[in-house]
Amino acid sequence: MENIEVLIDGEGNITIGRIGPIRCAAVAADDDQALAMLVGRKDEPFYNLLERLDAAIGLAWEQNIFTDEING
Repeated sequence: MENIEVLIDGEGNITIGRIGPIRCAAVAADDDQALAMLVGRKDEPFYNLLERLDAAIGLAWEQNIFTDEING
């Protein structure tokens, strides 16, 4: 979870929980923008959601690819 750790150690944050009708979501943002917004998959272990979030943060930083599963 290296990317999550670096984000939190800096000025970023993660939020995990219900967002509107979405039962389980994970959002990572820095002070400027949302880096990743993920929807928890049915029967997905919590740890797997965190792993996907960590990977999505890496994609945003390294390749400028921002994952948004919440807004389509």
